[in-house]
Amino acid sequence: MAKTNNEPIVVMKRYEMKYLLNGEQTALLRERLKGHMEVDQYGKTSIASLYYDTPTYRLIRTSLEKPEFKEKIRLRSYGLATESSPVFLELKRKAYGIVYKRRVQSTIPLVNKFLSGEGDIISEDNGGFSSMQINREITTFRDYYGSLVPACLIIYDRVAYFQPDGDLRLTIDENPRYRVDDLTLTKSMDGISLLPEGWTILEVKVQSAMPLWLSSILSEGNIRKSSFSKYGEAYRQQIQKAMSA
Repeated sequence: MAKTNNEPIVVMKRYEMKYLLNGEQTALLRERLKGHMEVDQYGKTSIASLYYDTPTYRLIRTSLEKPEFKEKIRLRSYGLATESSPVFLELKRKAYGIVYKRRVQSTIPLVNKFLSGEGDIISEDNGGFSSMQINREITTFRDYYGSLVPACLIIYDRVAYFQPDGDLRLTIDENPRYRVDDLTLTKSMDGISLLPEGWTILEVKVQSAMPLWLSSILSEGNIRKSSFSKYGEAYRQQIQKAMSA
């Protein structure tokens, strides 16, 4: 079932930590999470994120240099999208370890029109100071980078966990894969594997400090933090293929 959001405009500020897990570590983590966290109402969800970049891949090349500040823009769908189904345009920035995300619900035709330089991504009907602030940020981003085109489609199967009465969120992404052709959210969920079979990506998302019980689980499983980027890894794999061709 596709996820929808009752609030079309979302602002997030949090710490995000990533980890690469093999099959044994993933199984251990899932077992140890019992009693601490619960799977959200959607269960396992297939997610597709279409990343936009300049024709020279300026955004991802800058990101791979690991600067203190970096940013990216992507269009996300939960399952296959249609021309009229809800999709989410996300502007994601990371500064000194803190992630800031601006997220707007829209449709593919409206996003295409906006990224081609026409109009605003948020209509006046949404109203409110926060919506206009987000509109300015996303529009400024678009105008600053100029031509933004579909660059890479990232797909994965996600199970999200939440901590009852807490701000801790945790996701496990299975079978991460990518495409650099057929760059549309409406065709299929197929792609080239980013990781060896059985490996997953863990993301821990928290407003403040990680709880001690979770730190203990990660230590028990010898699960160590990684700077892994799905889009970054896809870009690296494509560069390697081009160099060996």
